[in-house]
Amino acid sequence: MSSAEQFKIQIIPSFKDVNAADWDQLIANGSSAHPNPFVTHAYLSALEESGSACVETGWLGQHLLLQDKEDRLLAALPCYLKNHSQGEYVFDHGWADAFERAGGRYYPKLQCSIPFTPATGPRLLTGSGKNSNEYRAILANGLKQLCTRHKVSSAHITFLPQDDWQALGQHDFLLRIDQQFHWQNSGYEHFSNFLETLSSRKRKNIRKEREAAAAIEGIEFEWIEGGDITQKIWDVFYEFYLDTGSRKWGRPYLTREFYSLIGKNMPQQIVLIMAKRNGVYIAGAINFIGDNCLFGRHWGCSEFHPALHFEICYYQAIEYAISHKIGRVEAGAQGEHKLARGYMPVTTHSAHWIENPGLKDAVANYLRSEREHVKMESKLLAAHGPFRKT
Repeated sequence: MSSAEQFKIQIIPSFKDVNAADWDQLIANGSSAHPNPFVTHAYLSALEESGSACVETGWLGQHLLLQDKEDRLLAALPCYLKNHSQGEYVFDHGWADAFERAGGRYYPKLQCSIPFTPATGPRLLTGSGKNSNEYRAILANGLKQLCTRHKVSSAHITFLPQDDWQALGQHDFLLRIDQQFHWQNSGYEHFSNFLETLSSRKRKNIRKEREAAAAIEGIEFEWIEGGDITQKIWDVFYEFYLDTGSRKWGRPYLTREFYSLIGKNMPQQIVLIMAKRNGVYIAGAINFIGDNCLFGRHWGCSEFHPALHFEICYYQAIEYAISHKIGRVEAGAQGEHKLARGYMPVTTHSAHWIENPGLKDAVANYLRSEREHVKMESKLLAAHGPFRKT
């Protein structure tokens, strides 16, 4: 029996069209108490239902479901038809400009990612069975066919694991790398154990920053886990998010309802790290838990204080990870300033299918040069890391 007879691909516009339990069984990870939070049905459907990632904001769901003859879900790929490149964190604006100056049409395109979320995690959701490689190939070919069906320029799969990235390279996808900065937990019992691994200068600087944050008059820090986050606390945190989002992106991506939905549907994977001064919340950051990782996402404040951002987003996150025996902390996109605070360069991966031969060749040439630059920069940064030389 041929693959065409065994399987079928269905395209759905909404996560309402797939059973949550069926979807989540594709991402279950037996080695971790919680799966990657951003590919769960709860997170993706919250983005959609809240009006954060939907057709009105330029994210039209075109999610691929691989099913057998009995309509059982075997694999999936979250995918969106987009007419812009906002909220992606893997930048292709230059490709779009060059193609359109040459007379082409870059938009719409297909984007296989988690909206507004620069965190590595599974994209080709194939479960844990022995047929993963076969399912990957079918999803990759299905994505190409979807490009042809919609007559779009390209398809982009971003922040995917290295094994999926390598597999897509065998299916005519162009391969791209970039870097982020992650903190690794080497089995520390206390924050002081981590400090002991750093060079004297870096250790002294971190202590000074933490002392500056602790010296803010009336300051105290709280870890508020999902089940204890009230709607009033969400209201306060959303104001922090709006302040940061309006300054960074011009228009914040997420709606207030998004936070209520994730607080209700995935509380066990959320922790707010909040700062309170004289009994009033003045700053906070939201973190997600899964895949033995603490993912730091949005931060904001109503008062500026030196070192407060570093304390909440980096040092308190490290403290939480150590306390809960979490293997690493990912603190979001970019940020070489994280290096001095114990976050080391880590390679991120994306894969791109481009239909036009001329554009494809031009991008391929660019990516070859870019990959070498990223590798060299990562080596240089790692060589100047904050840890003691042994």
